[in-house]
Amino acid sequence: MSSVDAIIPCYQYGHFLKECADSILKQCGSELRLLIIDDASTDNTPQVAQELVRADPRVEYRRHSVNRGHIATFNEGIAWAAADYMILLSADDYLMPGAIERSVRLMDEHPTVGLTFGGAVALYQGREEVVASPPELGSGTKILSGRDFIRIGGARNMVVAPTVVVRTNLQKKVGGYLPDLTHSGDMEMWLRFAAHGSVAFIDAIQAVYRRHSTNMSGGYSAEQDFFQRRLALEHFLESCSEVLPDVNDVRSWLMGRLALDAISCASRAFNEGDVELSDRLSAIASKLDPAVTKSRRWWLLACKRQLGSRGWQLLRPAIERLRTM
Repeated sequence: MSSVDAIIPCYQYGHFLKECADSILKQCGSELRLLIIDDASTDNTPQVAQELVRADPRVEYRRHSVNRGHIATFNEGIAWAAADYMILLSADDYLMPGAIERSVRLMDEHPTVGLTFGGAVALYQGREEVVASPPELGSGTKILSGRDFIRIGGARNMVVAPTVVVRTNLQKKVGGYLPDLTHSGDMEMWLRFAAHGSVAFIDAIQAVYRRHSTNMSGGYSAEQDFFQRRLALEHFLESCSEVLPDVNDVRSWLMGRLALDAISCASRAFNEGDVELSDRLSAIASKLDPAVTKSRRWWLLACKRQLGSRGWQLLRPAIERLRTM
């Protein structure tokens, strides 16, 4: 089997760390190294990590004296990796049995594939829910051209991070995570990979992703989310302009998709009675792509505004019944 390097960044997740590490160690043989990077945790992370080191010679442990944040920690792991393939797995998530083997086998057979991702289960308060994949992916494991991956994902992140395995030499080529993309760094990273090679989707549950109040992805408002996604797209387009010959067309299309997402979000905010948020999101959409003001989504939201919040709430049940007929 090809060699695999796995990195587990950990901050205050000592209670999850052993399950995460075991999910990697139990499915890989001697061609595996595992690095745990403790970002100055104040919980029991050091004790758990040291027990893992004592129990398995494949495990290495580093501890920061001060908290450096997740971006710097991710990039430290990328710099350390030297195997054929690498995995970056947050300590609060874990892999399903066979996940690494499925990814590595596919990439061994298809050298143009630089990144694999797959299905995931979200775990929240003891309840499990399969994370829905974009319907455009269809069923079955498949290899997507970079352009098809960008087209299907649009201006959204369709990849659940713990399911990802990447080719290490390509990771080194595209570079590390960007400090100003604290919320949308994964999305921008996957786009960089897609600009440089094929992407494979594995039609199997590859990982379990925990949703809880301390997730790094939490705490962002809708407006902050669109700001971060726009920034991710701008970074991607700038850094990959040399390998995207029609970069201006790609830019126009992606910003148009992001604007449509913003209008959909504005419409949901209006439905929930938050007219001010709806107005702010509409302004964001028109700034992202002025052409969005001619779209069907914009027109439908304009009709709701004409009715007013109370009028729309009275009419909405009848319209929704018509849609289901």
